[in-house]
Amino acid sequence: MRKIALIEDDADLYSLVKYNLEKEGFAFVGLQTGRAALEFLRREKPDLAILDIMLPDVDGLEICKAIRSSPELSQVPVIFLTARASEADRIIGLELGANDYIVKPFFVRELVARVKTQLRGPSIAPRVMRSGSLELDRNSCVVRLNGGELSLTATEFRLLEYLMSRPGVVFSREQLLDAVWGQDRAVTDRTVDVYILRLRQKIEPDPANPKMIRSIRGFGYSFNEARSAEPVPVTA
Repeated sequence: MRKIALIEDDADLYSLVKYNLEKEGFAFVGLQTGRAALEFLRREKPDLAILDIMLPDVDGLEICKAIRSSPELSQVPVIFLTARASEADRIIGLELGANDYIVKPFFVRELVARVKTQLRGPSIAPRVMRSGSLELDRNSCVVRLNGGELSLTATEFRLLEYLMSRPGVVFSREQLLDAVWGQDRAVTDRTVDVYILRLRQKIEPDPANPKMIRSIRGFGYSFNEARSAEPVPVTA
């Protein structure tokens, strides 16, 4: 059973996250203070840590820095769960070593999905991903729809690949920019909207009423259908 640690001072949110993680079969440990968080995490040795930033006694960013500097904890995935929503805050959190950054308010199912994504084993990678009549082959960088090959740019391919490999997970524009374009970029978050529109025009039967790439108002985008993948061993 994978163990998840939560450092969160809001009692209601703490209880909500605890309930849902345990319902999903995770072992749960947690603190509602940041002062003894590092010692707590060293003792509990969780498989993943969820951190608030705005704790009353210790800045969650400092806890993340300490985790990454600790030989016992440096490889533990960290997800920030915070009300700090600015681009600067996200960048700082990720640069300090967080694996993911979720802004409050949030969907609990999204949090659980992101936890599962971080814990997913890296030993087997899907070569071919399928969703209905849509097929993406990572080795040949080819996308087919109803058996016919689509003409996609490299960026369109990377964006579709990223979304299809994480079905059901809602990503903000900023997260998609980081994942597909990288942090050293000269584009805005509206660039994501343009590329999503182009993808919909190529893969959706009715681009005006998309079924595969969904818009989540106020949050971002998600790939709707679960994938069917042909796993092959990772050789790289």
